[in-house]
Amino acid sequence: MRSGRNRSVNNGGGASATRVLWISKAAVTASYRAKILYANRLAPNWTIGVVTGLGWGPVTFEPRPEDGEYPLYQLPQGLSGRNHFHWYRGLAAVVRAFSPDILHIDEEHYSAVTAQSIRIARQQQIPHIIFQTWQNIYKRYPWPFSAIEQMVFASAEAALAGTEEIRDVLRQKGFTRPIAIIPLGTDTESFRPFPPEVRQAARREFGTEGTFAVGYIGRLVEAKGLPDLFDGLLPWLADEARNRLVIAGDGPWREKGRQRAAERGLAKQVRWLPWLPSDAVPRLMNALDLLVVPSRTTPGWKEQFGRVLTEAMATGLPVIGSSSGEIPRVLDTAGLIFPEGDANALRAGVASLAADPVRREELVRRGLERVHARYTQAAVARQLLAFYQTLGPTPSPQSDG
Repeated sequence: MRSGRNRSVNNGGGASATRVLWISKAAVTASYRAKILYANRLAPNWTIGVVTGLGWGPVTFEPRPEDGEYPLYQLPQGLSGRNHFHWYRGLAAVVRAFSPDILHIDEEHYSAVTAQSIRIARQQQIPHIIFQTWQNIYKRYPWPFSAIEQMVFASAEAALAGTEEIRDVLRQKGFTRPIAIIPLGTDTESFRPFPPEVRQAARREFGTEGTFAVGYIGRLVEAKGLPDLFDGLLPWLADEARNRLVIAGDGPWREKGRQRAAERGLAKQVRWLPWLPSDAVPRLMNALDLLVVPSRTTPGWKEQFGRVLTEAMATGLPVIGSSSGEIPRVLDTAGLIFPEGDANALRAGVASLAADPVRREELVRRGLERVHARYTQAAVARQLLAFYQTLGPTPSPQSDG
């Protein structure tokens, strides 16, 4: 077995310490693991470890200095990058060595890796099994995914849902056991407003100095609203030479967007960046004046949460989001909402905020207040620990004051 890393710590819990093991492909991202770090710090008499991959598809594992504070296992994946199809080589041996009281499967209930984890948990008689879902549209799955779903529902003691809508879909699917609603957290140590001189350096780095820069960060696919983004903002770019659009991400819409900008003679006002590592995203956000999240609902997908929304709020970046899925509830009054698919409304919103610095500052203030009240990784970690305690007798987490 190739485990990459196996770091364990003495957390002072002795024989009574509760042991929680996460299975999470998303944990290859440094910022995503922050909730696990905070949970270990809040509960020093617990051991909370994580299994993740050596990477995820083309994305490589992102180390962070604090990784040594908790057990971290990196395993090679079969079908890495194939969501819902991937699995881990050597997972059974890691679970046996860690011997968890709680197996937290941070994957969808119809995924191959969830089925693999459930089988291992049954074989090794793990006391508590939970899974996490972000499926916010009711769907019937073909075999074998339907069979996996039923096996998971029969085996899991409880579930985590990111929103109330996701919880309702899970109930509609027939899961009758406890469900906790816990949102995604944001690493506010990384995502924060930079000092003015550092912010100015970031603007030089990303070529936004002396401009009004609107950004999009995410997958370059039609469902993310790229047609509406370009239909709305190309005319806005044409209004003034200092207006800029910065696109960071990868996907099939990159070439379509390049072509549209070139046809309008606006190629120089659109900057294209690749998919950025998580430590570069806060720098980019600090180099922008406004972020747009123009997602559009399709029959098979709508915005489940929009982590980029809370990251932008945490960096002091005003946000305009569409009405798709969870976006209006995440932003509430801390951002501007336009009807999804309405490119004219998007253009009007961007133009109004570009001309109104007082309104932008008000959105910044509301965004910072909202993210620090609801969406920090520390807040999410506290919710997770409270949820774990409902599964059975466990040591009480230490208060963070």
